[in-house]
Amino acid sequence: MNPAVLTPVLDWLDLAGVAIFALTGALVAAKEKQTFVTLAFFALVTGVGGGTVRDLLIGAPVFWIHDAWVAGVCLGVALFAWFTPTRWWEGRFLSIADGLGLAAYAVLGAAKALEYGLPPVPAALMGIITGCVGGIIRDVVAGRPSILMRPELYVTAAALSASLTVLGEFVGIMREWVWVGATAAGYGLRLAAIRWNLALPAYGRD
Repeated sequence: MNPAVLTPVLDWLDLAGVAIFALTGALVAAKEKQTFVTLAFFALVTGVGGGTVRDLLIGAPVFWIHDAWVAGVCLGVALFAWFTPTRWWEGRFLSIADGLGLAAYAVLGAAKALEYGLPPVPAALMGIITGCVGGIIRDVVAGRPSILMRPELYVTAAALSASLTVLGEFVGIMREWVWVGATAAGYGLRLAAIRWNLALPAYGRD
């Protein structure tokens, strides 16, 4: 991580997002009865996928290449998943955990893009990419229908977190409060979508 850009709060959001996404990736592999190596691979590509694409697009050093903590967190999460029974993770846990990673990562992506000088709209889009791409990679590699194709709100929750991050920056609200509030707002929307199957109107023309 670039200490000149990322504050301690963003550092924690980064590691939290990595850990949560890594767990969802490892659990997908565990449910498919894969080896530990496969669990570790899924944890890594899911945990760092969105952030890697973001950093390449904004011209930043790829965050996990120079920070041993990131790969270590992914490996630790894979070990945790390996030694826990999959029945612990039944029901909607994966979607709920993924939603928290989605919101935290969307905030991180937008905030980091702003620090690297991107205008507001591209910065918000970087937040969406950061939040969504890891889950997309996980689902594609696992051969599952992408989470984007499910009816309830997903990208919209990431867009809410990213947009609030950008808006708070330009309004001049204290950054830490903006980041926490934006994460909570996006996560709350995602939880509501999971609970009540909230969805935007679908295209209906023939």
